[in-house]
Amino acid sequence: MKPKTKPAAETPLRTTLKRLRGAFFIVGVFSLFMNMLMLVAPIYMLQVYDRVLTSQSLETLAALTVLAVVLIGCNGLLELTRAHLLNRIGARFAGELERPVFDAQFAAAISAGSKASAQPLRDLETIRGFLTGNGLPAFFDSPWTIIFLGLIFLFHPILGAIAAGGAVLLFLVALSTEFFIRAPGQAALKYQIQAQAFAENALRNAEAAHAMGMLPALSARWRQDQTRAAEEQSRSGDRSGTITAIAKFIRPSLQIALLGAGAFLAINGEITPGVMIAASIIMGRALAPIEASISQWRAFVQTRAAHDRLSTLLTENASPPERMALPRPAGAVSFENVFAAPPAGGPPIVKGVSFSLEPGEMLGVIGPSGSGKSTLARLMVGVWRPSAGHTRLDGAEVQNFDPAALGPHIGYLPQDVELFEGTAAQNISRFTEPDAEKVVAAAKLAGAHEMILQFAEGYDTPIGRSGQNLSGGQRQRLALARALYGDPALVVLDEPNASLDTDGERALAASFQGLKDKGCTVIVISHRPNALVVADKVLVLRDGRVDKFGPRDDVLPRLVRPVRMTPGKKTASEGAAP
Repeated sequence: MKPKTKPAAETPLRTTLKRLRGAFFIVGVFSLFMNMLMLVAPIYMLQVYDRVLTSQSLETLAALTVLAVVLIGCNGLLELTRAHLLNRIGARFAGELERPVFDAQFAAAISAGSKASAQPLRDLETIRGFLTGNGLPAFFDSPWTIIFLGLIFLFHPILGAIAAGGAVLLFLVALSTEFFIRAPGQAALKYQIQAQAFAENALRNAEAAHAMGMLPALSARWRQDQTRAAEEQSRSGDRSGTITAIAKFIRPSLQIALLGAGAFLAINGEITPGVMIAASIIMGRALAPIEASISQWRAFVQTRAAHDRLSTLLTENASPPERMALPRPAGAVSFENVFAAPPAGGPPIVKGVSFSLEPGEMLGVIGPSGSGKSTLARLMVGVWRPSAGHTRLDGAEVQNFDPAALGPHIGYLPQDVELFEGTAAQNISRFTEPDAEKVVAAAKLAGAHEMILQFAEGYDTPIGRSGQNLSGGQRQRLALARALYGDPALVVLDEPNASLDTDGERALAASFQGLKDKGCTVIVISHRPNALVVADKVLVLRDGRVDKFGPRDDVLPRLVRPVRMTPGKKTASEGAAP
């Protein structure tokens, strides 16, 4: 007994395509009538050659001509309506999937621990373009090939055999298109994606690359993938061109063969000249979908690849189920024997970490580079999941909160500050509808209010892509104001004073005290002890494990070690960073 096939996972892509089945059915109905009306021209020619010319009836000619023009006009209206319908199908397809694809792409970037490219959105546009182009109509018209061939057989078996043989020959040419150009086409697309991703990454680090003279090396690395893509694209194009040339040779040759055979049969009195002309026109219509499939094959291959990538993306990054809304957290944090590794895989970075904080307490986290401090921050805000143990907020697993509902109560400043293209106010308000009072309050708490007032347009000043119009310290303060926006219950800051001067550090310490006074739990990761002057507790990490944890006044003195001097010199001591 064969095992049952596991049904394909339901994804937004499959759901959207199911919803569009009714619209596709209507397109099929339009195609039905359009193909029926395609018989107007051959029937008209048949009647003109076999009746009008023999009877020399001008009335019949006029009536046939008017009827043919009216029916061809109806066919044109159907064609126009079908094109409008396909455009709306494409728009609805993209409209329903843009948000799920964007969210899945975002989730993929989080789970991979890196920045993703915009390829999924380009894949979505590729499919939309195929739905609104000439590829889909060829699919709906293809069943009529058999019907048209059957009509030609009714005229005469020899004519039918020529048309059917030509259809089979062109179909084999279409299959050879799949066989010969699929591999180089997919390889070209793979290298194009790699080159695009590398270019996007290089542009994000353009300043560093320019300063260190890396442009020639980066350009050479980018050209490797670009050259490979061009070579594969050229190979695919050459093969496609060869196949197209063969098809263009076969097509008129079939037309000549059918007309020649028709003339022979007409001379022998087996068919009329009208039948010969009508059969030629119908064969042209019968072969049209096959010819269209050859010309649209590359677009079809690209669309199929885009569909497969989107399907994989949406399957692997499915939207989490709706969770019951939890109350606003008070800010109690606890880690219980937490282990964590990068989402993309690798050895654990955090190993058996346990500690707890009460609402309104401030924790300073210090330790050498690579000790797991930034991983701890990601775990606290739910960006990463622990591989073992529990990360809790008010007693509930952080992962049990709906991120969209929990986010407004969390303030997070990652080590690599990223701002978004927009105004200062939009960035601070997290691109929600800005509340002027809350925006100003957050800016004041972050010590950024006076700085923003000096901008050309104040809070309405565009900061440029990734905050490129600002200095490093300005970006840091603006990102800090964003983290403090909306009265959060928990604030996690990773190296918040990395780009701040002395005045900025004083403002930062004051903001910490202000947050504590409001009952907000604050967790600060820093290499500078100045950031920990108002901390209640200090956690020292070494190699991903808790080395020391306790009240600040107990832990910090234990980090000071004597420095031995050479004989004859005084002995001193210094604050030793862990």
